[in-house]
Amino acid sequence: MIYSVSGAASMAEVTAIIQARMGSSRLPGKVMEDICGKPMIEQMLLRLRRSSVLDQIVVAIPRDPSDDVLAALLHSLKIPSLRGSTNDVLSRYFETAKAFNAGIIVRLTADCPLIDPGLVDSVVRAHVKSGADYTSNSLKRTVPLGFDTEVFSFTALERSYRAATEAFEREHVTPYMYLNPQLFTLHSMQASDKLNRPDLRLTVDTTEDLMLIRIIYCLLGTNGTFFGAEQIIELLDDCPWLTKINAHIKQKGLTD
Repeated sequence: MIYSVSGAASMAEVTAIIQARMGSSRLPGKVMEDICGKPMIEQMLLRLRRSSVLDQIVVAIPRDPSDDVLAALLHSLKIPSLRGSTNDVLSRYFETAKAFNAGIIVRLTADCPLIDPGLVDSVVRAHVKSGADYTSNSLKRTVPLGFDTEVFSFTALERSYRAATEAFEREHVTPYMYLNPQLFTLHSMQASDKLNRPDLRLTVDTTEDLMLIRIIYCLLGTNGTFFGAEQIIELLDDCPWLTKINAHIKQKGLTD
């Protein structure tokens, strides 16, 4: 689906850019860890392909030799990618968006293998409707950690790329946007009903996180069956012992 960018005459492709790397500090190589017979990032890509608004999905990875195996996997899956700076992720992101002519950008991280394409679509639609520079469902956390979706214009990304100077702004891509509301129009999406569960941790940063995700896939995703956010939350409510697996893990911060 091609959306027109608010205030512009041209049409803009909606491009999901997943930042991924092999060098995670707490769980190195996590993006290639097996989940139900497939690498974690492949499971995430399969879920995103069910989106109805994404025009393209690309992966931004570092140039570091340790990431060659990730680049090879993406090539075998016919997933486009671009390699850039390891630590200046904002630069890597900007270069990727520019190379793939992205107009509306959906920022996702490869440690979220339970990402719900329906939730991604809802954030994109809200972004287009609002006309904001930046839209997110995690400005004020209501959804479980692991369903985070940020959407912004290429113009906002380029402005951040050229102006951001702090290390954390370069490493985490979007802080320059949401910490400068005087420069960017921000739109916050908040979950309601079943999806309003900020207490749940469904991202992968440790072996305990990976264990929980594997169990969820085994219980809900046998034979490639798709399962969404509500089914995941229902499972965790029915089996509260599952949430104890990684309840003690403290979130380190936004990472690849």
